[in-house]
Amino acid sequence: MRTAVLGFVLAAVLVYLLTPLMARLAHRAGAVDLPTDERRMHMAAIPLLGGLAIYAAWLVSTFLLVEVTRPVWGIIGGATIVVAVGLYDDLYELEPIVKFIGQLLAIGVAIYFEVRITRVAVPFTDIFIHFPTILSILVTAVWMAAIINMVNFIDGLDGLAAGVCAISALTFSVISLSTGFPTMGIVAAVLAGATFAFLRFNFHPASIFMGDAGSMLLGFTLGAISVQSPLKSTAAVALVLPLLVLAVPFTDLFLIVWRRWKRGVPFYSAGQDHVHHDLVLVHGFSQRKSVLLLYGWCLLLNGLAIAMQRGSAPGIVVLGAVSAVATVYMFRLLTRFRSVRRDSGGRLVRDDGDGEGDTGRGADR
Repeated sequence: MRTAVLGFVLAAVLVYLLTPLMARLAHRAGAVDLPTDERRMHMAAIPLLGGLAIYAAWLVSTFLLVEVTRPVWGIIGGATIVVAVGLYDDLYELEPIVKFIGQLLAIGVAIYFEVRITRVAVPFTDIFIHFPTILSILVTAVWMAAIINMVNFIDGLDGLAAGVCAISALTFSVISLSTGFPTMGIVAAVLAGATFAFLRFNFHPASIFMGDAGSMLLGFTLGAISVQSPLKSTAAVALVLPLLVLAVPFTDLFLIVWRRWKRGVPFYSAGQDHVHHDLVLVHGFSQRKSVLLLYGWCLLLNGLAIAMQRGSAPGIVVLGAVSAVATVYMFRLLTRFRSVRRDSGGRLVRDDGDGEGDTGRGADR
């Protein structure tokens, strides 16, 4: 526990020191995000190299505090690859298929170093499903690729991805330390410290973005930690825990895949159909209110995950009830998808999700 706390603090201090340097480097290198299309929620050019500060702090802290076993080498190697791919995408814009190939390469490195799902517990039973090697590799690849991309997808409002991932990493740290996976507990605590500190610069109004280098790093590392800790546990709720911890980005991934499938467009295409777009464009919430609302939902679900892991009946009942109410409320908001939105001039328009709204008085709520 002490090492995990030390890792949290060390990573936070390093990010606090490195992030302003990365911002200056980004401006000099021209690595800035320009609000050139309607998906962008910011109004000025923002530097993009914040992910490198998170990566450097996480890497240094991990090397200093963790015994570097084969799985840890796999996580470090894979994380380095996704950061390199993400950085290149931030600077030059890669085709989605090229970026996905880079993600698969990183996942392949992790799997080679024994980071993979070998079995899954049937929730709330003592039954385990053991995977043969090929199926184990495929399941691990799909699981980790989904987490990498869903974190990348929610990185659309100031502080959203960083805050959600910080909460998730801290929860994974608590669960890992409580279930006999101290190494993953420290790795997760280091990631949590780095991302919490990054919020000092990334919360609205953000002075720097993490870019794809940062979002893919967070997604890859959280995916690897979930594989090496909760999913290797013998607990009857082993499969439920990461689903609760990462429920907010999983919800966003599910909704955009479903919405885009209905519209007949590729799920990886750009669009204003993420949960954060709904809150800002459909319901008119501010960026801060939208992000804090999603933080609150994430905190409740993560608290429920910890209560379930510890078998705390009162915690499960209370947090389960409150989480259920919050989830119903959120889904009521999100099912109003594209009924109305605001155009660039602030006018309310009807929109069916294809980006071509019809302005009119009837669109007024």
